[in-house]
Amino acid sequence: MQRLFAGTSLDRPPTCDRCEKPESECTCPPPVSAATRRAPESQTARLRLEKRSRGKHVTLVIGLDAEANDLAGLTARLKSRCSAGGTLKQGHIELQGDQMAVAEATLQALGYHTCRG
Repeated sequence: MQRLFAGTSLDRPPTCDRCEKPESECTCPPPVSAATRRAPESQTARLRLEKRSRGKHVTLVIGLDAEANDLAGLTARLKSRCSAGGTLKQGHIELQGDQMAVAEATLQALGYHTCRG
């Protein structure tokens, strides 16, 4: 990694946030990731079909914890499997069109419990 003032009198080597020693001399243990993932088998995804303005249908996948899942990765996988557009908004997945059957089958294949409604 190249530093901004490397090679000048203003150059300061990066330091550890905990012990404030240079990183090359730091003996602190690596930080523990706070993110905890839950197994898909212990979660239930709720599927719902909404009709939006101008008669457009949107399939919603709700009820999955954003911290316990990779919702961005799951959104991409569902969009690819459904061959449809979609997005991740406010912790729930929106897929364009009536994708209930394909989304349900995909989530069940990944190990999630599903329910409609």
